[in-house]
Amino acid sequence: MSAESHPTLPPVRLHSDAELARDALGAPLFARAVRLARWAGPDTRVGIGGELVAAQLPEAAAVLGLDDADAESAGHASRAWRVAVDTGLVDVTEPEEGDGEQFGTSAPGEDLALVTRGAPGDVLDLWLAALDTVLADAAVPDLDGLVDALDAGGEIDFDRLDWNPGREADFLDEVLANLYLLTVSEGGAADGPVPLPVLAASMVVPDGMGDPTDAVLEQVSDAMMRLDDQFRQLEPIGLVEFRPVDQELMAEAADEEATADGSAGGGAGDARDDEDVSRYGMVRLTPLGLYGVRARTLEAGVDAPAVGELAGKGADALLDAVALYSEGAAQAEIEQWLAGRELPAAAAELLAAARGDDEGGPLRRLRCQQALVSAGPEAEPAVRSVLDDPELGGLARVWLAERGLRDVPAPDPEMVFWLTVDTIAAQLAADGETQELPLLMETLTAHHAGFFDQVWRVEHPATAHVLEAMGRMHPDRKAAKEARKAAFKARSRRP
Repeated sequence: MSAESHPTLPPVRLHSDAELARDALGAPLFARAVRLARWAGPDTRVGIGGELVAAQLPEAAAVLGLDDADAESAGHASRAWRVAVDTGLVDVTEPEEGDGEQFGTSAPGEDLALVTRGAPGDVLDLWLAALDTVLADAAVPDLDGLVDALDAGGEIDFDRLDWNPGREADFLDEVLANLYLLTVSEGGAADGPVPLPVLAASMVVPDGMGDPTDAVLEQVSDAMMRLDDQFRQLEPIGLVEFRPVDQELMAEAADEEATADGSAGGGAGDARDDEDVSRYGMVRLTPLGLYGVRARTLEAGVDAPAVGELAGKGADALLDAVALYSEGAAQAEIEQWLAGRELPAAAAELLAAARGDDEGGPLRRLRCQQALVSAGPEAEPAVRSVLDDPELGGLARVWLAERGLRDVPAPDPEMVFWLTVDTIAAQLAADGETQELPLLMETLTAHHAGFFDQVWRVEHPATAHVLEAMGRMHPDRKAAKEARKAAFKARSRRP
């Protein structure tokens, strides 16, 4: 379920750039990088790679307010310094071979001024650069194995390490894409956390597999522990909120597996119903994380829309886009599009954009009707102007009748049948064959005697398609049979 399999991802609701920039400045790792950049100066010594020399790490840790007696403080300082260098918050002058200098120097970089005097977008660009650094670090395996993987020349033997840098980076990108998709999809996690086993399974379990095999469960368990380590590294940059795997739980699982006399499937991915799933780890993208993953997704060439980005475009672009959105996301986008517009003119533009006998026409008209609800009574003149339109007249009558307005002319039978086909075609396009659709079909056909004897003649491009769906889904068996016969007639009359 990677983003690559979705040419257009569901739209995401992002916080404003100002809010996101504040979140970026408050991310612990980024804030530490800024503090070290302000501390950097001629006496701050760096090595050949621009890293702080070991003797400088205790002072750097003190600048960050870290306990220099803590064994992890030097690591925190080193990571923050690397972020500062990679983002341009710090400029380093590395020592050159043969010049007799053992150390290089550093100074605050020009980009440091953007932290306080730049626009929110400038801060977010710096944070995205920091994110790239952190993701690169997170894709590196446990360094304990690197010493054993050195070849005779002191280079890393990647085959012995069983680590491919490109593959690891791709794995982490796909993990974040799946987490993003789980978050923004209708009925997905939304603002809630995703259990780590669910995310790991999305990376391992093949689509369509029923009960996973023991081998697949073991792979899920391995992937889960790998993600546990990576999300620990990603949390300080503000990308995720993360509850790690409970280590006591892992010890319990290991004990149970050791006493199971070789029985399979006792790994971390085999959560029992009576156990708290949160003990297996929970992760959610922060609002800043949603922004960051979306930015990387766009760079990868995947369409990842954000609610509100259509506000400055025409009604045709709006309806074409929201036709693919869930109802909730479409409503949010429509409301932002209407905001600040003269509503009578906006309603007329929406109705004009809703016309068309192409495949997407029914769903455009459904979203147009949804938009007109948000437009309110000011849309009435534009709606009344299309009462005689063969494609929009039925929609207009429904809109006026729902508001109890007077002088709504009765539709002729041809318009009623056309609107019925258009409505069902729109619902099929929007949601597929849902459980609610048979009831809609029954409601729309119940009040018309001889409905199927007439509807197959309707000049609508979706007539046969709708009748075939009614033949499968109509709750009345006799009506379903009549629908299938009518579908055959509709197919036969079309060239």
